[in-house]
Amino acid sequence: MNSDTPYALPGGSTPRPSVWKDVPDEQWNDWRWQMSHRVSTYEQLSQFIHLTPPEITALQAESRFRVEITPYFASLIDPDDPMCPVRQQVVPHARELEGFEAMMRDSLGEESHSPVPGLVHRYPDRVLMLVTTQCASYCRYCTRSRIVGDPGATFSRHQHDLQIDYIARTPQVRDVLLSGGDPLTLPPKVLEAILRRLRAIPHVEIIRIGSRVPVFLPQRITDELVNMLRQFHPLWMNIHTNHPREITPELARACARLADAGIPLGNQSVLMAGVNDHPDTIKALCQALVKIRVRPYYLYQCDLVAGSGQFRTSIAAGLEIMEALRGHTSGYAIPTYAVDLPGGGGKVPVLPNYLISMSQDRAVFRNFEGYLATYVQPTNYQRPARNKWTGAPTEEPGQKGVSSLLAGEGMVIRPEGWTGTHTRGREDDQAGTGGEAGHILNPDVISIEDIANARDVEIAPDGDEPVWARLT
Repeated sequence: MNSDTPYALPGGSTPRPSVWKDVPDEQWNDWRWQMSHRVSTYEQLSQFIHLTPPEITALQAESRFRVEITPYFASLIDPDDPMCPVRQQVVPHARELEGFEAMMRDSLGEESHSPVPGLVHRYPDRVLMLVTTQCASYCRYCTRSRIVGDPGATFSRHQHDLQIDYIARTPQVRDVLLSGGDPLTLPPKVLEAILRRLRAIPHVEIIRIGSRVPVFLPQRITDELVNMLRQFHPLWMNIHTNHPREITPELARACARLADAGIPLGNQSVLMAGVNDHPDTIKALCQALVKIRVRPYYLYQCDLVAGSGQFRTSIAAGLEIMEALRGHTSGYAIPTYAVDLPGGGGKVPVLPNYLISMSQDRAVFRNFEGYLATYVQPTNYQRPARNKWTGAPTEEPGQKGVSSLLAGEGMVIRPEGWTGTHTRGREDDQAGTGGEAGHILNPDVISIEDIANARDVEIAPDGDEPVWARLT
């Protein structure tokens, strides 16, 4: 960090266990040394942690998920308390070997949303690009444990080529998220080449990196790395912390380097039983993140992935936490609580209900204190028709969903198999939208009553774009 930094950075460093007390600072602060001295075995961990029988069982199990912990992150572990929130995240436990109801291998359905290997295209305008299977350390709740951590498998240059080629020929993609594994564990030249090729695609507006390296291995955030990343703005980064114990002076300095380089920082946490599932814990974490210029972004419900059963909480636990945040801390310190729907449904935000009731002209709200107030709505409001100031519509083939109904682009959205179920075998009923027996309603035909009640109406095609008018 430059000596002329106009603000004070946290000094000091995390105390080391005695097993590493004689390691010179020059080596300890070298990210390559940290990576090459990760601990993984019972013998190594028992040198500085008093392991419990369930931990020993898991460490010696042949079918366990990979264990690797950087010496720096291992220094945050309480050696005497098996409930230590850092310890639970990286030291295996026998409970992770047990199955649970609804457990899945690919809980988010990523493989079914991959047009080419390692590229997930779930949302209309953005893709997830998996660039490696390797991480600095391995989380016991990893949602990609099916592929992450295999030392003999990773994404090759050929697969990177296929991914980038797909992005280049898919103009609706404006946002690319690099993940894995952890992109910051890639050789610097490989990461730089990927970023350069993505930035050369005209329709790619935003590049994001999802990384836990600043948390597991803050020594990796060197001036050399940061200067390379800043070439590819607009570049965003989300880090991953789960507990205030992870907010160390080393992490604060790493985030300062990234933020000073103009890289906006967010944080993603996973809600985990026994780790951070108390409102005071999440509040302390979020407030500590804001102090180091990291915006709390998501608080995720734990995925239904194998190995994560011991970490799962109820949805009610998450809602209680959100209730304790809103109004009790600044908005910048409040993440979005989200469930990433099983099977590839994507992220759904979950919030306490602040809208109590609503009529045509009034809405009743409550605040965090239980204070109730009425908001009087205008009685003469009409949404304006599309015009040159509105902004161009974006192409979202097959994914417009509920918003398409609000825009008047359709009448119904039917679940798969709905029509067959409700026609009861009648070959003459293709629409299956209801009405009197034997009567077919065409969902593309809008009644006069519906048109009269519409705010925006497509009145005629004009080339490839519809022409909109407001009815008066």
